[in-house]
Amino acid sequence: MSNPDSIGRMRPESAYFRLLTTCVSVIVPAWNEEKGLPTCLRSIGAGQPGVEVIVSDGGSTDRTREIAAEHGASVVISPIRQRAAQLDLAVQQARGDVLLFLHADTRLPDGWLAELRTVLDTDPTVIGGAFCRRFDHPSLWLRWTCALADWRGRIWGCFLGDQAMFIRSSAFWSLGGFRPLDRCEDLDLSLRMSRIGRTCMIGRPVISSGRRFLARGPFRQTWADFATAWRFISHQPPDEALMDTEALGPKGSALRRRKP
Repeated sequence: MSNPDSIGRMRPESAYFRLLTTCVSVIVPAWNEEKGLPTCLRSIGAGQPGVEVIVSDGGSTDRTREIAAEHGASVVISPIRQRAAQLDLAVQQARGDVLLFLHADTRLPDGWLAELRTVLDTDPTVIGGAFCRRFDHPSLWLRWTCALADWRGRIWGCFLGDQAMFIRSSAFWSLGGFRPLDRCEDLDLSLRMSRIGRTCMIGRPVISSGRRFLARGPFRQTWADFATAWRFISHQPPDEALMDTEALGPKGSALRRRKP
């Protein structure tokens, strides 16, 4: 189990230097997200020092790619419309010391970059984590699910993609990257992350769209998400970082191979 920690005190030695030099790669998987993508990208603040933005497109037929380019993001095109594949493709191009995975219907809070850097520079043993999450809808049920997600993340280190998960790039590659899963690639990464190091949650929340819950019904969607996550957790082999693929590090260097 992980032991997520809250933000501690800044260590004085060279902390200021690290805050100025840490590069963060924000990776946004997308498919036909022309409506929500502009708000998402504006929240990142592309162009500020130490931040690169990569949109990994899964074959959009709308203006997703054009909008990404207009907002200063690099665009990579995945031959496979699968979130795990899109994320891994973008990571191959990323230059950051820290990787942050952001859904296209989610926006980061003001001051996110300073908070993220402070968390990671305060304690070098923290390898990653996520933000608290709130929805853009006043539903009491959705508020309750957010409170539950906060508790789950702090106690067990279980994070989901709409919480803007982040991880040091060195830790990401030591884990072998994302596994090629159709679902739960975010949960899978967070569970593996919590096995090798400390994780934390940033209290200033991201704001995520409640569109899935409104379309299907808040209770029904929550139950479906819970059932999917439970099936995944109960069936995954313990401590298995990579099962059926070979992960490649930067520039194609193989880091971990399939077990015989």
